[in-house]
Amino acid sequence: MHNSISVIIEIIKKEFYQIRQDKRMLAVSIMAPILQVFLLGYTATTDITNSTMVVCDMDRTAESREFVESFTTSGYFIPRYAVGKPDDVTPFIEEAKANIAIVIPRGFGRNLLGRETSQVQVILDGTDANTTNILLGYATQIVNSYSRKILAEYSAAGRGMSLPQVLPEPRVWFNPDLKSQNYMVPGVVAMVLMIITMTLTSVGIVKEKEIGTLEQILVTPIKSYQFILGKLIPFVIIGFVDAILVLALARFWFEVPLAGSVWLLFGLSGLFLLSTLGLGLFVSTVSKSQGQAMMIAQFFVFMPFLFLSGFTFPIANMPEWVQYLTYIIPLRYYLEIVRGIFLKGTDASHLWPQAAALLGFGILILSLSVKRFRRTLE
Repeated sequence: MHNSISVIIEIIKKEFYQIRQDKRMLAVSIMAPILQVFLLGYTATTDITNSTMVVCDMDRTAESREFVESFTTSGYFIPRYAVGKPDDVTPFIEEAKANIAIVIPRGFGRNLLGRETSQVQVILDGTDANTTNILLGYATQIVNSYSRKILAEYSAAGRGMSLPQVLPEPRVWFNPDLKSQNYMVPGVVAMVLMIITMTLTSVGIVKEKEIGTLEQILVTPIKSYQFILGKLIPFVIIGFVDAILVLALARFWFEVPLAGSVWLLFGLSGLFLLSTLGLGLFVSTVSKSQGQAMMIAQFFVFMPFLFLSGFTFPIANMPEWVQYLTYIIPLRYYLEIVRGIFLKGTDASHLWPQAAALLGFGILILSLSVKRFRRTLE
């Protein structure tokens, strides 16, 4: 037993020595997670700000100017263009110079003063349906807010009897500022952890094949399980180091609130690493070169995980048969864990189904990969 442990420790030392000597792998291990979190943290967002706006104010009253100002102060829109009649709006939308157009009719202010309904035209380019829906939501929110403000002012001034209304009083839990960054960055943490650990495992083992050391190991007394543990344990350590780095960036740089237990997050991350290391080990058994390992990992693991885990697209919006496929994606469960701990402070009593799924997938994937890898060694 003592001899087996010492053999595994020597293999671990050799692996860390190779990583230290290989500057590219060292950069991938440490710098790549940091770079990916920065890039994805800033780009993986559904928030849209500073959209260009063209304004056609045919009323030109204090009320219409105040209405336009409600758009400009929101932070979502920039009034870059102004035109005199509605037809002049068309070229700005057609040529994509403006994302949205606001047309205020004559009599807008007079109707407000007379307690009458006044309609405002909002024009958007529907080419990108997702962006259009988001901008339309922003515009609707601004218009409703302005309407409530006017109603409140008139009621306070006692200008006639106020109309009976039912006004919603929204309460947003877990992400009250509705920052998509708070939702996306924890997902980025999961993606980076998966990509780094799986890539390093597959490439590191395939490299042994390319330089011929794997054949040399076959003629030594080293047992297959000793070699496998010696190869995987360094990547487990690197995986947790990367997890600490990306979690620190998410918490202190992007200021994503961490409502739950960081120790629980680390513990369940270990369960997720069982799957990623197993997949990396499996990829190494079907790859003959480091480039081939990268291609197989990208097209047969990364892309399906990215699209079917709920990281990019909501699972509820997928066809029903595709939703069933998502249950075999370990990243789906880990995303639920990461986002639950970050935003909701979810504890272990509520995360045990996801943890059990990760444990089951991890044991299955790692066992099958180890069995296949041992067959290649023997």
